Amino acid sequence: MEDNLASLRILEQETVVQQQAVESARRALAIVNNQYKAGTVGYVNVLVAQTSAFTAEQRLSALAGQRMVSSVGLVKALGGGWNAMQVNRESDAMTIPHVVDR
Repeated sequence: MEDNLASLRILEQETVVQQQAVESARRALAIVNNQYKAGTVGYVNVLVAQTSAFTAEQRLSALAGQRMVSSVGLVKALGGGWNAMQVNRESDAMTIPHVVDR
């Protein structure tokens, strides 16, 4: 359980840092796009900036996935869990019947 808590805390910190990296990469891409439109840099610079922005966004998504996995691990460590059959029954019970006007 403590491992999952520590993992969540560390991943939260990494997510904050990575979000800042994504924002910086997006700003850099906007600047390079403007420079390209002005004719001061080549298109290769735009491609490099796009690649950097994509890589930063991809890392942020990976961190989100890791946080979800850690959250599930914490729920399991605390004795929680779910049964797929039970979830299906509960979702069926919550379905509102369709009313047909005649």
